[in-house]
Amino acid sequence: MSALQKIFKNNTPMLLTVISGFLIMIGSLFTIFDQQPLDAVIFVSSFLIGGYYQAREGVTDFIRKRELNVDILMVLAAVGASIIGFWLEGALLIFIFSLSGSLEIYTTNKSTDAIAKLMQLAPAEAWRIKADGSTEVVAASELSVGDTVLVPKGGAVPIDGKLLSDYALMDESAISGESIPVNKEKNEEVIGGTLNLNNPIKIEVTRVHSDTLFSKIIRLVEEAQSTPSKTATLIHSIETTYVKVVLLFVPLMMLIFYYVLNWGFTESFYRGMVLLTVASPCALMASASPATLSAISNGAKKGVLYKGGSFLENLNRVDAVAFDKTGTLTVGKPSVTDVLYKNECEKELIQSVLISMERTSSHPLAKAVVDYFSKNMQQLTVAFDTISEVEGKGIEGFAQKHHWKIGKKAFVLTDESDPLAIRALKKQDEGKTVLYVSKDGQLQAVIALSDQPAPAAKGLIDYFKTQGIYTIMITGDNEATGQSIAEQLGMDEVRANCLPDKKAELIIELKERFETIVMVGDGINDAPALANASIGIAMGAGTDLAMETADIILVKNELDQLAYSHRLSKKLNRIILQNIVFSISVILVLITVNVLQLINLPLGVLGHEGSTILVILNGLRLLRTGSKPKAEQANNFY
Repeated sequence: MSALQKIFKNNTPMLLTVISGFLIMIGSLFTIFDQQPLDAVIFVSSFLIGGYYQAREGVTDFIRKRELNVDILMVLAAVGASIIGFWLEGALLIFIFSLSGSLEIYTTNKSTDAIAKLMQLAPAEAWRIKADGSTEVVAASELSVGDTVLVPKGGAVPIDGKLLSDYALMDESAISGESIPVNKEKNEEVIGGTLNLNNPIKIEVTRVHSDTLFSKIIRLVEEAQSTPSKTATLIHSIETTYVKVVLLFVPLMMLIFYYVLNWGFTESFYRGMVLLTVASPCALMASASPATLSAISNGAKKGVLYKGGSFLENLNRVDAVAFDKTGTLTVGKPSVTDVLYKNECEKELIQSVLISMERTSSHPLAKAVVDYFSKNMQQLTVAFDTISEVEGKGIEGFAQKHHWKIGKKAFVLTDESDPLAIRALKKQDEGKTVLYVSKDGQLQAVIALSDQPAPAAKGLIDYFKTQGIYTIMITGDNEATGQSIAEQLGMDEVRANCLPDKKAELIIELKERFETIVMVGDGINDAPALANASIGIAMGAGTDLAMETADIILVKNELDQLAYSHRLSKKLNRIILQNIVFSISVILVLITVNVLQLINLPLGVLGHEGSTILVILNGLRLLRTGSKPKAEQANNFY
């Protein structure tokens, strides 16, 4: 499809604008060859065609809502110019006004491309496996929870589900933006709209079509684009009043031109029509909305969803950011940080014992131990006669007549004066979880584990420091654990031992200290705090409740996109301010030069509507995502 076809697609006003311009050229030729009144007929046809949509919108708003808008001013100016015989000027006015309106529609269409592209990725049909093993093609919207679906090699997953096959290689770039394929194992979640790159797979449907992550993303972007920012709402709210003032101001000035300055009726009326054109707030009306729509689409491309333009706009004004710890600032699962041995000669034996025993447990700490030693150290084989898990305490077993224990201090340790036990206490003081390992009642090793900071967490906190934004960690963990992570990240404040209701109360308390506070979380326990914050931000890998409560969602679960959003908000506010100052300045200058009789109607139209086009194009710059989205580029947006 050519560039022109893309512009005209779903933009009938743009096509009519082009026809209007073509008729102006024909009418101008007729004027040159003195073909009157045929040239007037062509010019009138031009602004009837070019101004159809704007005139219809203006009249409809006036009849149904009793609202006056800039469309009415343009129509009146064009009609007024034609009444006194300035047919070309009237047609040019409508053409350029129509061009700016068409460009605004193009901007809106452009900024919603993200939704269209997402919708194309989600297949409309699915291969459902029936009870007899055969398949049937059904609409993806007809699938129910528990259905089994076959996804062919190279096919898109039609709906969110659980992998029933042993293995799958998935392209999740549509959701995460990451180009590297992701390995999936049996019972892991697969997301609708992602691509199956390997052999055919089977999935079990876990969500209905309307509740899938894909559907939520599309719905959230659509809702955000239909919710204007505060600035856009404010500008729109003054439009009717402004138009009324202009409609009173123009006749008054025409009387002054005629009776005070003695310009004559035609000149006074003509200057009134120029004034009606240049004083209308077209550029001012377009200062915020196109820019906000472009910024929302920009965020969607990066995997950040804003539930309204006001949330993105206000992100620039944030004074403090409160973070949940687990799963937000940290990776959300424990990992081994330190291993202390009583006798280094027994190191390999203890490693083997740990792997053999912990492999039988489903506890997260046991899994972390197995992962660590399996990847980092040599394995030996130890055959255990029995292994049993003691609920809430640890695990024990017998091998070669030796009694091994792994677990809590009270379950394993018999001598607290042991030097190794004293070293373990220091690890506990650092906020780490400690597992003790004993052989026949004698302490052999100590393993320290903790939840580690997320890869981008330090860069994000550093970025906020450069912006003068206060950072607080709010965690349900103990003080030592919270302080340990906070010190690693360089945070300003830690609030520990916070239950969900306490988190919400703390946010309310912080709002008394800070005018605008952001809360970032991922769990059900964060939902009350997210709801009470000035702006709630949820991690995409978090719970549905957190995402429903939040105002902004980081779909890709990447903290550096929060810094990107803050820079995007700053850029949005700068562009809106530029547009407002520029549009008001142009109006004042054009009014002044019109009173001084230094411009005619075509130049007034060109200056006024040209400023509108420039304002829209300035807002379109926010569609560009930029090449440096990471948090470490603290002061660089593009």
